[in-house]
Amino acid sequence: MNKMLLALLLAASFLPASRAADKPSETPPPKIKVGDMAPDFTLQDQNGNKVSLHDFRGKKNVALAFYIFAFTGG
Repeated sequence: MNKMLLALLLAASFLPASRAADKPSETPPPKIKVGDMAPDFTLQDQNGNKVSLHDFRGKKNVALAFYIFAFTGG
């Protein structure tokens, strides 16, 4: 059984990669430039309360950080 699994893994490593990897990703140009005012948005905080950017306008600086795979078990 282990020899068959090893053979399958070895054979799969020689298969050609997906064509999607050959094509460069076409990312649209950003609509926001450095120095522009950030668009308003609303997100949920860790307690489920809605927080909007406009709540802080003129009061505090805001930094938004995304933690990839945070709390996903991944």
